[in-house]
Amino acid sequence: MKKILQDIKNGESLHLEFKTSFNKEVIETLVAFANAKGGDVVIGVNDNKEIIGVSISEESIQNWINQMKQSTYPQLIPEVLTYEINQKILVVFKVKEFPIKPVSYKNKYYKRILNSNHLMDLNEIANQHLKTINSSWDFYPDPNHSIENISMKKVSQFIKKIEERTQQKIEGKPIDFLKKLEIIRDNKLTFGAYLLFAKEYCAISDIQVGRFKSDITIIDSISLDTDLFTETEEIIAFIKKHLMVEYIITDKQLPRIERFDYPLDAIREIVVNMIVHRDYRDSSASIIKIFDDRIEFYNPGDLYGGISISDLLSNNYTSKSRNKLVAKAFKEIGLIERYGSGIKRILNICFDYGIIAPTFEVIQKGLKVVVFKEKLDNVGNNVGNNVGNNVGNELSDLQKTIIKWISNNNKITITILASKTNRTTRTIERNIEKLKKQNLIKRIGSRKEGYWKIIK
Repeated sequence: MKKILQDIKNGESLHLEFKTSFNKEVIETLVAFANAKGGDVVIGVNDNKEIIGVSISEESIQNWINQMKQSTYPQLIPEVLTYEINQKILVVFKVKEFPIKPVSYKNKYYKRILNSNHLMDLNEIANQHLKTINSSWDFYPDPNHSIENISMKKVSQFIKKIEERTQQKIEGKPIDFLKKLEIIRDNKLTFGAYLLFAKEYCAISDIQVGRFKSDITIIDSISLDTDLFTETEEIIAFIKKHLMVEYIITDKQLPRIERFDYPLDAIREIVVNMIVHRDYRDSSASIIKIFDDRIEFYNPGDLYGGISISDLLSNNYTSKSRNKLVAKAFKEIGLIERYGSGIKRILNICFDYGIIAPTFEVIQKGLKVVVFKEKLDNVGNNVGNNVGNNVGNELSDLQKTIIKWISNNNKITITILASKTNRTTRTIERNIEKLKKQNLIKRIGSRKEGYWKIIK
């Protein structure tokens, strides 16, 4: 009883909805819950969280369940609980995440976003099904191409790279090795195989890369539509050609060190992530724009697996790949070190290189990443030192580093701060509290959705 009262007090959410009576919207909501992480529908509560109760007979609940069974596929049969509170009856329908997704209501598929239901589009329906059977689009046969459309020379180069990485000889014919990895299935070319080893022109892998002097002035560009491994190499080579480089002499006895204005390791990580996680069913091209002060990367396909930008930046998610076959192939030759670690690596590399953190944004059903040339010291050190001088005492190095990161990314989490500074989260929390008490920083909004503000 206490739990239902507390749930009503907390209000509607991702996993809870109120209804005044049983209707088709109850079934739609239960379907949306089943297609996500489960949830409860409470009948007998209005939008103002007031308990108004519902009239039921001995047959009411059974009739409602029968309606659900007849209108949902696969059949949805929720758990039912009833409560009597202040002489008013509440009925609670509870569903868990359904093992085979998506579930439909009258041939329509719903998903839960925050505290409301939304119709799925065809792409979302397909992705839900593929995740359910632990597969992905690129494992399926390509009806438009055959084995003759891939380059066996490129396949041999792929195998050679695996041998170099593993220091083991791969015996047998190249085509048999592709079958072993399921890149070719039932003697049919998969979508993934076509993307990885396309002989010449690849119709679905187009990428546009340009060097811009302004938003509308292009001074150099390339258009790529070939296999994914070749595209990765040519994109990185084109970007590198347009980067500024300085030569640092640390010792007369040692060769000079090249330092580009952007960390090449971060650029490579971003490009590989673009190639591997792009939605190749989308007709849009991937686009990279190199400006004087930044590089913009746009990739078709929003974040996969229901994660958010906040989840990405806090590393609070389980890695799920839209293109499992492509990701597996890139991992085989060492272009992916660990699944799900790419974003954290990019942030770490940029911080260690001394430039401000890149930004991540979901726009037009795609992901946009922007890497900036601006040095971190120009922002963070000045802020940290100025704050210290203004309050009349010197901040610790750790506190300056915390302020540096906050000035660079006002949505940074305690977990990321701990990772960047090699401290425990408790140590970071303790220093955050000190900075708050000195009125140097404050938290605006909630722990999950809010942001930091530097006051002085």
